[in-house]
Amino acid sequence: MVRRSRTKLALGIAVAVATHALFAVLVWRLFFFLRDGRPASEHGSWLVNSLLALGFAFPHSALLHPRVKKVLGQWISPAFYGLFYCASTCISLLVVFHYWRGCGPLLWQASGWTTTLISVGFYASWAGLFYSLSLTGLGYQTGLTPWLYWFRGEAIPRRDFTPRGAYKIMRHPVYLTFMGLVWFTPTMTADHAVLTGIWTLYLFVGSWLKDKRLAFYLGEDYRTYQTQVAGYPGMLFGPLARLTRITPSTTTSRTSSHVPTKSAERLPFPAEISNAA
Repeated sequence: MVRRSRTKLALGIAVAVATHALFAVLVWRLFFFLRDGRPASEHGSWLVNSLLALGFAFPHSALLHPRVKKVLGQWISPAFYGLFYCASTCISLLVVFHYWRGCGPLLWQASGWTTTLISVGFYASWAGLFYSLSLTGLGYQTGLTPWLYWFRGEAIPRRDFTPRGAYKIMRHPVYLTFMGLVWFTPTMTADHAVLTGIWTLYLFVGSWLKDKRLAFYLGEDYRTYQTQVAGYPGMLFGPLARLTRITPSTTTSRTSSHVPTKSAERLPFPAEISNAA
């Protein structure tokens, strides 16, 4: 049990509460932003909107890169890195919502039963997103679980990856359900098409980066999983298909008894949001 001063404990609690309040606001704003979009504006800019969309995508993956985490870890403890990552993601998305302006023509407007089907797909994607996040621990996605270990004065245990639920049929159910959020819209404007295109491309690139990241942290355990399950259903070739062979890794592989190597012990399985994302 690690003892902390009352001031440090109070600051730690304040950070956790503020981060989760920010997360709640983010979910609320994201829901209406993706469902309703933005009306056309004379101040709308293709360039600004594209940069905003990329402004979320880049830090969302960059902050989880092992080298970036190692550098930032000199100032941010593991117990608070998940909160930092969650807050950074929330802020980057809230910036998108605040500055996004509708622009360009209306591409399609669904009506009748088509609108109903699209709405069902949108709400089902939300349900699928939270279901997928729960499979890997929603508390890890928001940074709450590592923080709770800090709050109780306990060491953060190593996370092991055990495929269950949707993870038995695809490697990236979180990214797939998030993709549904941006695609299932009854009103497709040109600016929303830009958002959809950039974020869809990012979700595929992010999936590939996540595979590399987890293979780095978990070694051959995860590479074996990649030979058994494709990144997405129907992926028959490319980096997101099932691997046809296991590529040995001298720095992150485990022994047959599943004992972590020294490299794995230095780099515990990261607490991720997507990782949306």
